[in-house]
Amino acid sequence: MIDPARPPVEHPPVAPQPAVEHTPAEQTECSRAGCRNDAVWALRWRNPRIHAADRRKTWVACDEHVVYLREFLSARDFPVEVAALSSPRA
Repeated sequence: MIDPARPPVEHPPVAPQPAVEHTPAEQTECSRAGCRNDAVWALRWRNPRIHAADRRKTWVACDEHVVYLREFLSARDFPVEVAALSSPRA
């Protein structure tokens, strides 16, 4: 639930980051529940309450859901990095 007393979190637009390489065996379908679109973004995040500072989990997202997933993680105060997925190397 949104707390009206808490100011909204301002998020900068998704800034271009170095591409994240992936192999064909890696997930390339958006991590958003019910979405089957091809992922073009990687969201690296961690829950600081349970993950060490060097641990990162990765979700992948299509263009439609990258902002939603980033805001979902940011609302929980999880550090998030967003980077474009690169095409698999031939």
